[in-house]
Amino acid sequence: METSLSEVQIRDLAKALDDAIEKHNVQEIVSYFSEECEIHFPGVTLTGREGLRKAIRWMFRYLKEIILVPVTIMIQDNIFFEEFIVKAKVAGRDIQLRQSEVLEYNTDYRVKSIRLYFDRLELAEAFTSNTIERIMIKQLIKVSLKGLRYQ
Repeated sequence: METSLSEVQIRDLAKALDDAIEKHNVQEIVSYFSEECEIHFPGVTLTGREGLRKAIRWMFRYLKEIILVPVTIMIQDNIFFEEFIVKAKVAGRDIQLRQSEVLEYNTDYRVKSIRLYFDRLELAEAFTSNTIERIMIKQLIKVSLKGLRYQ
């Protein structure tokens, strides 16, 4: 019989993980994950703590002065879901990105799987400072939303 995990403990650990991300504390971030963890980004899956470190290096290469603002949190059994806003500096500009994550915890209260969901076009637009690339990305966003927005 699987042991039920504490909702309070999961919430506290997820908050501590967010705090470690905001502090750019790689060692602390890694400590919240199991050895065999999986990290799922749109289009990319990384495994193990080395994959996790790769994801962290990627994130910190682009995002500076990170603040994570929770919007919605739900917990059921060993699953933590959060919709949140990432406030950060990218290439000297302030940005805000809306994202979601699903953390799956093992019985030792370590994250065994994280699935991150975000708009890759929005992220690409935030990451580029090249004017032509920004125009192209804005056009792609406009085309992808055609018929959904008021004219």
